[in-house]
Amino acid sequence: MIAVAGQVKTATVMAERPPLPLSGQVAGAIDWWREAGLDCDFVDDATDWLAPPEEAEAPAAPAIDTRAAEPPRELVPSVEPARRVDVDKSSWPTDLAAFRDWWLATDALDTGGAFPRVPPAGPAKAGLMIVVNQPEEGDRDTLLSGPDGALLQGFMRAAQIAPETVYLASLLPRHDTAPDWDAIRAAGLGELLAHHIGLVAPGRILFLGRNIPPLLGHDMAQGPAILRNINHKDASIPAMGAGGLADMRRSARRRERFWRCWLDWTYGET
Repeated sequence: MIAVAGQVKTATVMAERPPLPLSGQVAGAIDWWREAGLDCDFVDDATDWLAPPEEAEAPAAPAIDTRAAEPPRELVPSVEPARRVDVDKSSWPTDLAAFRDWWLATDALDTGGAFPRVPPAGPAKAGLMIVVNQPEEGDRDTLLSGPDGALLQGFMRAAQIAPETVYLASLLPRHDTAPDWDAIRAAGLGELLAHHIGLVAPGRILFLGRNIPPLLGHDMAQGPAILRNINHKDASIPAMGAGGLADMRRSARRRERFWRCWLDWTYGET
């Protein structure tokens, strides 16, 4: 129908267009809001975007014992002080034969051990006094009855030293698998050795053990060494020091150095 001039189509005519389905209406609304620049959903509840994120609740700290803590105790093994043999020097024998008996029986030297005491042997005023650290492990009645003694006997034959002219002694009365030399020094065994030397009154002294000369105030060099004379009362006794026999058994070089030092020490003797 064509309207007459001056007239418009009425609502009756426009109502003749069918309505959009619901899905189309929703899509149209969304398109409208998108064209308006809004593409997010909004809620009525206010949100503080700048607030820091909430931290998880920390677990409760363990209860602290407010009682005074006991200070830690230092665990130190108990060490008995070294038994001194020089507390009463007046009890030391002044006769060599009595000294040997005292050496085997006195409680002043030690309180016992796994090995027996072994006595010194030889004459007074011997031409040579030989002092070793301690008896060999297998010694019972005779000092140096094992491999160390065999090496010493071989040396004496090579040096043409008659056994009956030698006084053989040890610093310790019995074998010790792990000697504590600081304790030995503190025990006064150096002074007892000096007393022993005075009773023997030898012509010369040979120390076979590096730990022996320092007990008498002599510093030992790395190799065998001719030491200062041992002064005892009115006597001045020539002395030489070297490593132990066990060390020499294991090293041909040490035996050679010992032999050369011996020759230098005894040069000119017949």
